Amino acid sequence: MKKAEAYWPLILLLAIVKFVLPLFLQDPIYELQRDEYLYYQQGQHLALGYLENPPLISYLGFISSWFGGSEAWIKFWPSLFGASTVVLTCLITAELGGKLFAQFIAGLSIITGAYLRMHYLFQPNMLDIFFWTLAVYFIIRYINDKKDKYIFWFILSFALGFWGKYSIVFIVVSMLLSLLISKHRKIFTNKNFYTYSLIGIFIIIPNIWWQYNHNWPLIHHMKELQDTQLKYMNPSGFLVDQLMMFMATILIWIAGLIWFLKNKEWRFLAITYFFVIILLIAGRGKSYYSAGIYPMLLAAGAVAWEQWTVKKNWIRYVATLLIIGISYMILPMLLPIWKPEKLAAFYKKHGIEHKWEDQKNHELPQDFADMLGWKEMTEKTESFFDSLPDSLKANTVIYARNYGQAGSMKFYSKDNYFSNKIISDNGSFIFWIPERLWMKNLIFVGHNIPSKKDAVFQHFEKVMVIDSITNPVSRQFGDKIVYFENIDSTGLKLAQDGLREMKKKFIR
Repeated sequence: MKKAEAYWPLILLLAIVKFVLPLFLQDPIYELQRDEYLYYQQGQHLALGYLENPPLISYLGFISSWFGGSEAWIKFWPSLFGASTVVLTCLITAELGGKLFAQFIAGLSIITGAYLRMHYLFQPNMLDIFFWTLAVYFIIRYINDKKDKYIFWFILSFALGFWGKYSIVFIVVSMLLSLLISKHRKIFTNKNFYTYSLIGIFIIIPNIWWQYNHNWPLIHHMKELQDTQLKYMNPSGFLVDQLMMFMATILIWIAGLIWFLKNKEWRFLAITYFFVIILLIAGRGKSYYSAGIYPMLLAAGAVAWEQWTVKKNWIRYVATLLIIGISYMILPMLLPIWKPEKLAAFYKKHGIEHKWEDQKNHELPQDFADMLGWKEMTEKTESFFDSLPDSLKANTVIYARNYGQAGSMKFYSKDNYFSNKIISDNGSFIFWIPERLWMKNLIFVGHNIPSKKDAVFQHFEKVMVIDSITNPVSRQFGDKIVYFENIDSTGLKLAQDGLREMKKKFIR
């Protein structure tokens, strides 16, 4: 089927809706999500890599700081990449021969479902979905137009995607394997393919070099994920989640998979999908790691439904209303549109359970619970710090157990003096602790008061619990603020030596 004209007024309208919709739907009581604080703080310490992720999202956070670093400027990026993914999906639809209705349904499909949440959070998923879709768009352009420049853009999409999220590797491997066994395998005889591949490798080398110089923290991070989260993943749950993530558009993307399988020209894209799913199951990947492979299926499915309903316009209206209706019904599961109490009541009424990383059921989805309690934590900690005499402030550090606590306090603090006192040895924050840590007093922020196994904390003269986080539906509920006063020389040396040893793990 010949490619169709792109209906730009429609595409841009859908992109605008995608951009603004999450911003209008969120209840203002919610704050940034735990990981968003980390990525923003990474942007205040620019590097070629970080312990948890590639650095592209951090560079975006750095740009946000140019404009004041407000919550709105942080949320700007997921909205922008979400809108861009709508545009790309509509363009893929046009390349596959989809006209007005197909482009509308394809764009509408990206506005709904799991993408509604993924394009609301300032997390690497937004980049992953975008670059996977961009790569698919350019390989389709190459097949349609037979111009080598699209091979370059195809490979560049993968290279830039590597800087966004390492899971781009799953589609790289899957796409190359599917091309190799397809009628399009002649791409591997094109000399430019290898020239452009070298350019792509050259682009990702700085991050790989950073990984090497820091003893491959990606491997360390993946092992940590495996031990704490990924070990709970199972194939059946993963496959069920594939259906649930895009419940509102399930008839669209499954139709797209069938359409690809029946079309020899594009069958390799269906095979790419299967390879991605198999690799993710084998690697115990999280369900949402596959989100980047669905825009192409939604594009193809939109084309299929357009072809099947040429003389049945009423079906098109029904399909549109069905997508919008189901999306509306499941909206409270996708975005924090109501206050926590109302959401919790909704979930309880409908028997909806939320299993967190601790494998226990909770009132709210983990992401939503991770958007509460941070301002309370910052206000209480900063208020106590401000109450100290200047002589004590000068020798006091604020130690946070995890990056969410450290990042949120830095983000919401009103005083740079307080903010600059905040440290954490969790994640990339460990790199930002001064080489020589000097303190006499410490304000501890964490869920559990340090036990006797935490040797450093046994060397303070006084310990006083100051306050705690009181929001019962917050994931931070019960986090404590504790004041440790007057450390002795042995404890200070233990702290300095311990930090030095922790940093050595990531220095070659």
